[in-house]
Amino acid sequence: MNRNYKYIVLLALFMSCSDSVQINNKLSEKPVINPDYTDVTVPANIAPLNFSLTTPYEDARAVLSSADQKIEVKAKGGQFVIPASKWKKLLQAASGNTVDVTVQAKDKGQWVEYAPFKLYVATEPVDPYIAYRLIAPGYTLWNKMGLYQRNLENYTETAIIENKMSGRNCVNCHSFCMQNPDKMLFHMRETYPGTILIDGDKIEKLNTKTEQTISSLVYPSWHPSGKYVAFSVNNTKQGFHMNDRNRIEVFDEASDVVVYDVEKHEIVTTGKLFSKEAFETFPTFSPDGKTLYFCTAGARPIPKEFSEIKYSLCSIAFDPDTRSFGSVVDTLYNANTAGQSVSFPRVSPDGKHLMYTVSGYGNFSIWHKDADLYMADLSTGESVPLDILNSDDVESYHSWSSNSRWVIFSSRRIDGLYTRPYIAYIGEDGKACKPFLLPQKDTEFYDRFMMSYNIPEFITGKVKVGGRVLGLKAKEDKGIDVKFAK
Repeated sequence: MNRNYKYIVLLALFMSCSDSVQINNKLSEKPVINPDYTDVTVPANIAPLNFSLTTPYEDARAVLSSADQKIEVKAKGGQFVIPASKWKKLLQAASGNTVDVTVQAKDKGQWVEYAPFKLYVATEPVDPYIAYRLIAPGYTLWNKMGLYQRNLENYTETAIIENKMSGRNCVNCHSFCMQNPDKMLFHMRETYPGTILIDGDKIEKLNTKTEQTISSLVYPSWHPSGKYVAFSVNNTKQGFHMNDRNRIEVFDEASDVVVYDVEKHEIVTTGKLFSKEAFETFPTFSPDGKTLYFCTAGARPIPKEFSEIKYSLCSIAFDPDTRSFGSVVDTLYNANTAGQSVSFPRVSPDGKHLMYTVSGYGNFSIWHKDADLYMADLSTGESVPLDILNSDDVESYHSWSSNSRWVIFSSRRIDGLYTRPYIAYIGEDGKACKPFLLPQKDTEFYDRFMMSYNIPEFITGKVKVGGRVLGLKAKEDKGIDVKFAK
């Protein structure tokens, strides 16, 4: 009876594994999948990384396992769609450890098993939302664009504001104070121009052009206190190359850096940031609010010498109590000696690292194919290229998570045309891990989606103010005139 009982139990166990297949060949190579999620580091609160197998097959399945958790997923419609609830349990169990992913495929009646790849699950979570602008890649079509937010823990995308709500104008330059979804701003151009500043339930429309500045305020960066915002003022032109791998050229004929006082509606600056002898742009505050980083280049005739403009990365002290600036400008990256140009500096919230973009010339790196991400250690001043994040195409428009462990950036590596958002883990030592493409439920989503992701930013929650409220504010409010402080 005991032998028969054991036999029945074993038979039952065998029958319960009805999806088991007989593997005819175990391969040494890993599967080629789309998107490429092999050996990436992910947060435990990310939506399922659905993927497809690029090689032909008759049938396929994927087995994801860690500790006592296991998921078996059959390929349907050419995709492995991972159940969300099981995925969540799997990643929570694997926090600080790994998930092994084994893909098995049947072709010509034979089953093969690929070498497993790993998902490294970080202990630190990612901020639950990102915000970004969606825009046609040529920057010439304004009939449809907007600011959107995406829940990273699932696939839900909602509009913050779409330009159909405000006269089909240009909506751009969104920015959040310390990743706070309740404290943000963005600009509008053409129809109903102005800067919309949101602070909880308070919404202001600002008219930011003054007699002393060459343009309205652009390229914002919040002071951590929320009392100030650093901006550029730029006389910007756009052109198109006929015979150059960089399709679009954007350059400044003049530019300066200023700081806006949110409470007093005033602009302050210093001669070291506001001069005709240099182009200053892309300001950003340090997390303690006592240093202002910016990019600067000696003024040259534009557009004649646009390719000779190379920006250095510099810093100047700022006293938030007195709204005053230091007398010394420090140089972190010298374009004259390095021979390349810096743009878009962003400091990690813990104050340890500064990420920036390097390209051959100019400051509009998002259309320069040689644009790569670099990291500076602010304790030593040493800078290194982030090779594991970079590709043969554009990398730029990066931002940090609130815990300094994650970055998101835009890249054109897929097709050279559309920017797509990639997320990467950054260790406390500043070392980066292989980035992963923002997951979508449909693995073919990016093949069909004809909009670029512009300046993706992490936020700690959902933006609650409605787009129609913002649109009405833009259309009906004459706006507050910003003054240049005397």
